[in-house]
Amino acid sequence: MFPATTLLAFSLIAVAYGQQTGTLTAETHPQLTSQQCTASGGCTTLSTSVVLDSNWRWLHDTTGYTNCYTGNTWDATLCPDPVTCAQNCALDGADYAGTYGISTSGDALTLNFVTGSNVGSRVYLLDTDTSYHIFKLKNQEFTFDIDMSNLPCGLNGALYMTEMDADGGMAKYANNKAGAKYGTGYCDSQCPQDIKFINGEANILDWTPDSNDANAGTGEYGTCCNEMDIWEANSMAAAFTPHVCTVQGQTRCSGTDCGDGDERCTYRNPPPVRAERERNPELARECPGVPAVNAISDAFCNAQKIAFGDTNSFENLGGLGAMDTALATGMVLSMSVWDDYAANMLWLDSDYPTNKSASLPGVSRGPCAITSGVPTDVESQSPGASVTFSNIKFGDIGSTFSAGSSGSGGSTGGGSTGGGSTGGGSTSGGTVPQWGQCGGTGWTGATTCVSPYTCHVLNPYYSQCY
Repeated sequence: MFPATTLLAFSLIAVAYGQQTGTLTAETHPQLTSQQCTASGGCTTLSTSVVLDSNWRWLHDTTGYTNCYTGNTWDATLCPDPVTCAQNCALDGADYAGTYGISTSGDALTLNFVTGSNVGSRVYLLDTDTSYHIFKLKNQEFTFDIDMSNLPCGLNGALYMTEMDADGGMAKYANNKAGAKYGTGYCDSQCPQDIKFINGEANILDWTPDSNDANAGTGEYGTCCNEMDIWEANSMAAAFTPHVCTVQGQTRCSGTDCGDGDERCTYRNPPPVRAERERNPELARECPGVPAVNAISDAFCNAQKIAFGDTNSFENLGGLGAMDTALATGMVLSMSVWDDYAANMLWLDSDYPTNKSASLPGVSRGPCAITSGVPTDVESQSPGASVTFSNIKFGDIGSTFSAGSSGSGGSTGGGSTGGGSTGGGSTSGGTVPQWGQCGGTGWTGATTCVSPYTCHVLNPYYSQCY
């Protein structure tokens, strides 16, 4: 990073700026309130908002309406090299509801799957118009409500944390003039190479248009960081997954040098419930070859890798120790809805890999058919799909929800980082709230859902009220 005096001098002598911001559409961030809670003082409402990721935005020349990127190709005249492209092109504001199907109401965020020609979206939680909220969740609790009843097989409504910079990389990278206000600086542990701008430069080197996705491609570089997937789910399946890589903080890497495709330890269907299970031990359930647990631990991850026959690169890349550091340092909240051009989302909701028997441990991830999830089918057959996240709370362990509660008074589908709720609780001997567990192998709790919900079998180990 340049010292402040150097940055000032640079700004005075520079002729061209980089990764600029457009003025054709005003950027107005939808308000989405959240709450910070303490064990002694209750919860305080925060005036937070959301911002659309820069990859979804209109990218055009700084003097007019010419696209710098159309479909899945770059304009060779405006973008002859990474820096010149950043200087010639501007990220414009977003019509959140009209173009992207993104809307908020109080503490609720709804992401529509298809709106016009747009498919999917990803947003981040902001503290201010120019800064992401940084969650430091080590030994803290994070809860939220989610309505995923309108997400069929092949879709993913995701809520997760990544190690993005609070300002979207503006301070680090002189060519980034857009920053968090325009949703820059994304990274995750898969080191995605489809991000158009990384470190303030266009990712045009060795850019290859995707043969299946008319709107995507990949460049030479990926953008990597640790990632905590609190919730990846549709109406049929769910997963809770810490992902780690070899770096701390957002880092540009060549290819996938900073991570690999198997750096995860996943708890599937439903996500793990630590604090909730301490109150309701019957929520713990067992996977063949893996002992029943009430939280993800190194022992759980190692046993899972052995039972599933996976290479234990999660431990090799730092395991839960790396995630511990990331949670203590601070992470940015992402919420998204998307379909999967790489694997049809079978890794989440079906049998995967498809060339292995579903009877083998770890292969059966959900009840969806192995022919499901093809993006063209999902987009044409379920354009009205949507997911709603609401009631986001974080703070001291035990401060954000009450066991067995639902709605605005507690979590019906939240995430835990060191001791929080990740699912609706059961009321033994009584009725089960929406999203609560109502059956499954070894389940001894209530099996009757509160009206008007019914109990749905998601897999042999878990049934849920919705």
